[in-house]
Amino acid sequence: MAQDLVVSHNLSTAQPQRATSSTAQRHRFGTADRAYNHSKRLCDIVIALVLFTAALPLMVTIAALIKADSHGPVLFRQLRYGRNQKPFVIWKFRTMQAHASGDDRQATKNDRRVTRIGRFLRTCSLDELPQIYNVLCGDMALVGPRPHMLWLDDLFCDLVDNYNERYRVKPGITGLAQISGCRGETSSKSDMRKRLEKDIEYIENRSLTLDLKILILTLPALLRRRDAY
Repeated sequence: MAQDLVVSHNLSTAQPQRATSSTAQRHRFGTADRAYNHSKRLCDIVIALVLFTAALPLMVTIAALIKADSHGPVLFRQLRYGRNQKPFVIWKFRTMQAHASGDDRQATKNDRRVTRIGRFLRTCSLDELPQIYNVLCGDMALVGPRPHMLWLDDLFCDLVDNYNERYRVKPGITGLAQISGCRGETSSKSDMRKRLEKDIEYIENRSLTLDLKILILTLPALLRRRDAY
């Protein structure tokens, strides 16, 4: 009887200790995550300002080429999902005819909606340069999962397991999926699953070091891939 009471006492005291240890561990992880988010945000602002200043002459040239190539506005805006699936307005250089809708389907190879200058911009991903503004506004980060069209997100949320994991962080201008070759059209469930695997790998291992590595590898990845159109 006495032994049973001792065992019972040990079990009752051990459980709160495990709970306390688990709480402390979550607190440490939460503190580290907040520190990373603050540091990442500061780096995003500084690098985005440098990139905007350096790219401004190129952006002005692109704007002039778009106006000369086709009628319509220079910039294109569209709703996308951000962190916690909160919608925001994303900015791009317009690459399609002004009357064409970019909301109902993805661009495909030899898409007749894409303009001449637009095809070049999409191949080199230069149409994404205005998203530096999204980074400065705080809607996006330099590195993170690429944001997709709303209907495409809604579709794959139902088709691909753990798709909502992408919304744990801000979307990015570039990401681990993009430097790993997952660019362009996602025409199948398999294509999106491959991209999602890389997105989740980034989210689970995100750090400033990994962010810097992805930024450095983005340009070589763009030069050797031609999957975007």
